[in-house]
Amino acid sequence: MGNLIKVLTRDIDNAGNFFLDFENAKPTDAERRVWEEVGGVLREAVIILQELQSYSGAGEAIRKASSTLSHHFMKPSTSRYLDERVQELAWSAVVPLVGKLKKFYEFSLKLEDALQDLLEFLTSSRCSPTQHLEQEQALARQFAEILHFTLRFDELKNDFSYYRRTLSRMRIINQTAEEHNEVDNELANRMSLFYANATPMLKTLSDATTKFVSKHAELPVENTTDCLSTMASVCKVMLETPEYRSRFASEDTVSFCLRVMVGVIILYDYMKGCIKVLRFQPPNSVEGLLNALRYTTKHLNDETTSKQIKNMLQA
Repeated sequence: MGNLIKVLTRDIDNAGNFFLDFENAKPTDAERRVWEEVGGVLREAVIILQELQSYSGAGEAIRKASSTLSHHFMKPSTSRYLDERVQELAWSAVVPLVGKLKKFYEFSLKLEDALQDLLEFLTSSRCSPTQHLEQEQALARQFAEILHFTLRFDELKNDFSYYRRTLSRMRIINQTAEEHNEVDNELANRMSLFYANATPMLKTLSDATTKFVSKHAELPVENTTDCLSTMASVCKVMLETPEYRSRFASEDTVSFCLRVMVGVIILYDYMKGCIKVLRFQPPNSVEGLLNALRYTTKHLNDETTSKQIKNMLQA
């Protein structure tokens, strides 16, 4: 968290001291290919948020079906059969929602690819992270939009914790479940892992960033970490500088900027934590991944860092 502390305490050496136009940035010719590909994902992100806001779940139908099932197993002498009508109602309520859950999960995979495309462009060694963000503002804006979407999704998401229970109930309710549903066992397990996380989309971005660093061992790790810390610094500077903040055409940009700043700090912190874990593994257990760590700055004193953050939050 060394650079993160610098971001929060205004000690970054003039990094991020420029206006990043989140409202009107347009792609250069060099950015256009990636910008168009990521743009398609971001357009779908708008639809995903709309669907999530209208998502109501099937909790009541599942509870009734579960109650009937429990009663059946607790008192088998009373009946050898489930209340088929209750089970059918639960089934009819669950099937379309499982399809929606599948859509959300599959979108997370697209988001992961989009983030890695942006990172590949914004962390290349042809210039510094600050120069990337300042000169390639259209892609920087898309990076920010992905972070904004991610936090919005995780804020809006309903309680998906019943998902794994739902899937097991489906197979009890209807033994031919998979014949009528596009979710097989393997996909169901991956989806269950996704929804088991308290912030599934943010976890997706965190994992994607770590994968990016591992896959691109030829890039100094700080190309990525400095890109993240500089983005946080840019948001912070724009929010606290009247000259920059007055250039926002909409007050919504303020909340957008705040959400992006929080998202990138969390992403940065997660990534640095993963890198630190890799550093102290036996070389044969992480194979070529440690090559990427040749460029990592000296490891951090987490105890000191935690105290600094706690003191700042209490100030």
